[in-house]
Amino acid sequence: MPAFFYGLFNMQDLLNGREIIIELFPFGKIVKVSAMDVQSLTEISIQGPANASQETLKRNAVKRLEYVLKKKGLI
Repeated sequence: MPAFFYGLFNMQDLLNGREIIIELFPFGKIVKVSAMDVQSLTEISIQGPANASQETLKRNAVKRLEYVLKKKGLI
């Protein structure tokens, strides 16, 4: 069963309080984490170990989303 997190995640100042949606999908020993920037509709996904904390997985997904948004010149 996926876990959904919706709202403002101010883990990174460079995201400027952007609203993002984070979903966690467990698959056996791994968890797929998707993060989407609501403003630009940019979505990324990462994978991590199932025994990692949700905070760590969310933080890594937000960092990846930040990287992609910077690369696209959106932030």
